[in-house]
Amino acid sequence: MIDNINWYPGHMKKTRELIQENLKAVDMVIEIVDSRIPVSSRNPIIDEIIYGKPRIIVLGKADLADEDETEAWCDSLGKGEGVRRVMALNLQSGENIKKLLKALEAEQEKRNAERSVKRPLRIMIVGVPNVGKSSLINRLTGKKSAQTGDRPGVTKGKQWLTLSNGMQLLDTPGILWPKFEDPQVGLDLAFCGSIKDDILGVQDLGFELIRVLGERYPNLLKERYRLDEVSDEAIVNMDNIALKRGFIMSGKRIDYERTGRTVLDEFRGGKIGRITLEAVKKSNR
Repeated sequence: MIDNINWYPGHMKKTRELIQENLKAVDMVIEIVDSRIPVSSRNPIIDEIIYGKPRIIVLGKADLADEDETEAWCDSLGKGEGVRRVMALNLQSGENIKKLLKALEAEQEKRNAERSVKRPLRIMIVGVPNVGKSSLINRLTGKKSAQTGDRPGVTKGKQWLTLSNGMQLLDTPGILWPKFEDPQVGLDLAFCGSIKDDILGVQDLGFELIRVLGERYPNLLKERYRLDEVSDEAIVNMDNIALKRGFIMSGKRIDYERTGRTVLDEFRGGKIGRITLEAVKKSNR
């Protein structure tokens, strides 16, 4: 397995400071995590920074994840301190966006009942890079208010946006933490595109993903790449995938770069199947 990943650019430090500076100005936090890696995509730094603020956890990219696992995660994460609601969203179709808006409206009513000064709810949206924050904001505002992209680092600075119901949203850039003590956490984030591919390289990253899929979802791997069987050795599976797809260079050499890129892209696009890389019962990190 790839050793510990260290990746903490200067803008990550600035984002932490930005969140801390603006936390007093908001009433609650929406934390968005990736349904495929609900533990690895929950930044412990964010936990420390926003401690005490009421929170709604959104499991984004639910259309790409195992439905049974997502349901179990909603139940498990809902037991966290300060967590008001947990809901899974398909940000591509907008499924369940109305439920999120209703939950926010309930928080607005609660705030109005507790305080004499009435004003629109102020919400901060946080999460790791490329987890779907901008897509969520665009769904909530009903327009393309935030820039989106299938790579980390698209949102550069804070953005205050206003919903049609008057609520105000503060978007922040994605924030990672300085070091992943568990190498698998770094790999999970890289598989899902929260760490730039050139940090690890698509060849090595693709190999590691094939290893994980061979262990957790061998049938999906076998079906997608029409393998005769799934080996216990990841390199054998990688070679067979390359042969099935015709990724062969001159001299009958396997194109591992192209093979790795293909598997990564097809996993991220949901073409291999609905996959969750972290199960609730194995999430005690």
